[in-house]
Amino acid sequence: MTLPRHAFAPALVALALLATPCLAAKPQAADTRPAVGTVPPDVFGEDHAGNPVRLADHRGKVVIVTFWASWCGPCLRELPVLAHIRKTVGGDYLEVVAVNFKETRAEFRGMLRANPGTELTWVHDRRGTASDDYGVKALPNMFIIGTDGRISSRHIGYGEESIRKIVDEMLALLPPEALSRPANAP
Repeated sequence: MTLPRHAFAPALVALALLATPCLAAKPQAADTRPAVGTVPPDVFGEDHAGNPVRLADHRGKVVIVTFWASWCGPCLRELPVLAHIRKTVGGDYLEVVAVNFKETRAEFRGMLRANPGTELTWVHDRRGTASDDYGVKALPNMFIIGTDGRISSRHIGYGEESIRKIVDEMLALLPPEALSRPANAP
C-alpha cells in the first residue's frame, strides 16, 4: 500500500483553516529574504537543549522551515499539521524546522510543553538572527527547501487558496520511494 494523496486530507483541512498573516509585512526598499533557487542561511538557532540547529544537518531531505510565535493563531494551527505531514511522509525524507520568532525562553518552552510528542525540530531564535537572515517580517512564514539545499518556494501569510499548492510543492520534491513506501511505515 502506498501513500495516497488522501493520506494528507486531514492536514489539508487543517491548513485550510490558516488565515492571513499575524504580523503585517512592513514595506521595504528591497526584499531581504533569500531568493527561490538560492542556498539559504545555514544556522537557525538552538534547540530546546541549547544545541545549534543547522540546515546542513538535514541535507538530502526536503526541509520545511516555518517561522512561528505563540501569539500567532495560524502558526499554532499550522505546527501540528506540519508534524502530521512529517510523520506521514517519514523523517528520513522530510524535516520540519519550526523557528520561534523572537520570543523569550519561557514562551518557547511553554510551546514545547503544550505540544508533547509533536515531532518537529523546534528552534529558539530569541535574538531574531535567523528570522532576520531569512527576511521574516510577517507570520506565518514558510520556506520549502529541496534535497539539494536550495529554496524551492516560500510562502507568507498563506490561506486556504494556497494550501493545495503548498502541499503539492512539498510532495513534488520528495523522491519516489518516499511516496511509494507503505502507509504508516516508520
